[in-house]
Amino acid sequence: MKLYIYEHCPFCSRARLALGLKDLAFETVVLMEDDAATPTRLVGKKAVPILEKPDGSHMGESLDIVRYVDTLGTPMFDGPPEAALDAWGDAAWPLALKLFIPRFTEGDFAELATPSAREAYRQREERAFGDLDALRADSARYIGKMNTKLEALAPLLAGRDAVGISDVKLWPILRSLSIVDGLQFPPAVRAYMERLAAAGKVPLLFEQAR
Repeated sequence: MKLYIYEHCPFCSRARLALGLKDLAFETVVLMEDDAATPTRLVGKKAVPILEKPDGSHMGESLDIVRYVDTLGTPMFDGPPEAALDAWGDAAWPLALKLFIPRFTEGDFAELATPSAREAYRQREERAFGDLDALRADSARYIGKMNTKLEALAPLLAGRDAVGISDVKLWPILRSLSIVDGLQFPPAVRAYMERLAAAGKVPLLFEQAR
């Protein structure tokens, strides 16, 4: 199998995490941010992740990929979602975007390795989120709010060792937030992040924190 991704992308992290947790062999292909031709050829639009299945066909949409991956071998993600984890993720997502999107455009990611690719990504995100410099300038306020949310998440993750579909949705949000300097991840949250990063073979972004 082959998985087309952007290294920064939280939706790609869902697919990467699922494949890693199930210990399935796959090749990773990083697409450049200014390459619209390849994903359009494969799935009809510029979007990742894209999974090339063993039969040579391609599929997009991160959760569809996770569900497909779960049919290979013993299922891991077919249990019911966990309402508390999903609710936290849904509530944190709009705020999280304000923090990690500006930093992603500055990050050291393979898909941004050329000036044209980085500029294409920045323009795409500015169309979606507005002035990224203004978001960056308001970081202190957003970080304070997110730290409060992370404190509320800690009791939900304390001692957690299960892995289900809600973790596949939650962990990529936390991974994305690990690029934000100044966030305070409570011990239970940090341990959860590091456990799934190791088990899923997807690195966190603390080394790029800015």
